[in-house]
Amino acid sequence: MKNRLFVSLNLPDNVIEQIVSLHEEISTDENINWEPKDKLHLTIKFIGNVSDEMKDHISKELTFIDQFSEIKCAFYNFGFFYRDNKPIILWAGLSTDDQLNKLITAVNEGLKKFSIPIEQRKFNPHITLLRIKNDPGINFVNTFKNFTFKPILFSANSITLYKSVLSPEGSKYFGIKNYKLKELEM
Repeated sequence: MKNRLFVSLNLPDNVIEQIVSLHEEISTDENINWEPKDKLHLTIKFIGNVSDEMKDHISKELTFIDQFSEIKCAFYNFGFFYRDNKPIILWAGLSTDDQLNKLITAVNEGLKKFSIPIEQRKFNPHITLLRIKNDPGINFVNTFKNFTFKPILFSANSITLYKSVLSPEGSKYFGIKNYKLKELEM
């Protein structure tokens, strides 16, 4: 059996509610299928397809994550990823402290022994809010790009190894193992 895995930084429920509230304030178009709240996360490592045995080894390997401290974050803007000059993803942009980069480096190092490649693209912390199938038009894009708000500051205190199951209705996520980050000392 193949398991499509990824590692995710979990967002506090109140932050997810604030992000959803903002995008609902901007667009009330009922024809838009927003990502469900339970799928809003920050992917820090896409692993890909692995066997059941490998899934178990990866889950055990990542237990070092609980040695890391919680991560300070700020949600500060909306943006788009494009393909062929058309928007395909609307995302919520995040900035994080350096702790996240250290964690990502450690995850990559820990997974090297399983021949899991290190992502070569520069890490761009974001939360996918909407997968765009039909071009929504320049007004929709500009409304999100130009929308300003006070940054939402928060700390993320857990990481999850997820299995993603693809289906015609979209992907479903199943948590395999949750790793608690240490509380920041004041």
